[in-house]
This record gives sequence, structure tokens and C-alpha cells, in this order.
Amino acid sequence: MVGTLVNTGAIIGGSLIGLMVHSRLSSKMTGIVFQGIGLLTIAIGISMSLRIESMLLVVVSIVLGSVIGQGIDIDKHLRRFSNYLESKSSGTKKGNAATNQFTEGFITASMLFCVGSMAILGSIEDGMGKSPDLLLTKSIMDGISSIALASTFGICILFSSVPVLIYQGGLTLFAAFIMRYMSDDMTANMTGVGGILLIGLGISILKIKDISVTNMLPALVVVVILSYFF
Repeated sequence: MVGTLVNTGAIIGGSLIGLMVHSRLSSKMTGIVFQGIGLLTIAIGISMSLRIESMLLVVVSIVLGSVIGQGIDIDKHLRRFSNYLESKSSGTKKGNAATNQFTEGFITASMLFCVGSMAILGSIEDGMGKSPDLLLTKSIMDGISSIALASTFGICILFSSVPVLIYQGGLTLFAAFIMRYMSDDMTANMTGVGGILLIGLGISILKIKDISVTNMLPALVVVVILSYFF
């Protein structure tokens, strides 16, 4: 859990720094940094998607995962949770614009920090008792990103450390058991699906098109199951 704890601490520290320098950063400055994060997210997603071993399984997984996620409506439940955190953090009922900004920031940061090859492979590496080099590298990236995000969206980025702790911590704790059943092809296909989701997230960050990446998350589980049987 060392890597996950360091990663969580980096996000918290970066968020606090971002909140402190918020008033000192111009909108143009934060805007260009945010665009850079969006482009970097797409670049990472493309590099991950190139590791796909079976495109057919990935396509089926994305479709089935999206149907499952939309049926459960993960995005709606996550937005409700973020709205609850927003009300607790402010202590007062804000307008729709402020609430939407809090929700958008929380979801964007949570997805950015959780969906990625470093989060998945780094947690597995940490859980197997190896040096958590991937998560330590990810901590630096997330710390820098959280500064820019917090200066733009505010305190909601601080709360995004909670999903990171739960998600990566869960993967770390069960990594030893998961790896017993994970082949190289399964890992490659899961990484590829994560890359595709990151591309969608990057497009949303750049405001090119609003893509409901959250409701596609079940595809990460579906692709592992399909890769195991096929």
C-alpha cells in the first residue's frame, strides 16, 4: 500500500497548493495548463491502446461494458456522491453553476487519476511486494495535475484522493490473487481498454465532445472475463 498512500498524499498536497495559488494564476494560464493535461491524457491513452492483443474482444467489451454502465448509470450515482461532498464541504447550498463545476472537477480528476495503465499495473506491482516505481512516478504526475486542477475547479480535487485510495488500494490488496488468473493477453487487453477510455476522457477535458466515460468503466471488467474464456 506504500505506492497508493504516496499517490494519495501527492494528490492532497497538490490540491492544497493549487487552492493556495488559485488567485495568483490567470484564467489563461490555468486554461493552457488544463489543455496540456487533456492532450497528455489522449497521448497516454493512445500509447496504451496500442497494446491491445485482440481488437474483437476489446470492441465487444466496450459495447457490453457501456450497456452495463448505462443500465446502472454509474455517472448519475457518482454525481450524486460528488454533490453530497460539495454540500458537506461548503456547508451551504450553492447555485447550479457552482455545483456543476464541483461535480465536473470531481469526476474529471477521479477518472484521470484512476483510469490508466499506471494505476492498474502499478497497484499490481505494489501488491506483489515489488518496489512501487510505477505508482511513485504516477504520484509525481498526479501531484502536478492536481495543482492545475485545484486552481481551476477548487476543493473538489482534494476529495478525488478518496476514489484513488479505494480503487488503487483495492487493486493492491487483491493483486496477488488476480495475478494467478491474469495472462499477458488479459493484461494487455485490459490496458488497451483503459487507453481507449483515457482517449475519451481527454476529448472531454478538451471540451471537444462530452463523452460519458464513467458509464464505460465496466468494460475493464468485461474484457478480463472475455479474455479469460477466449
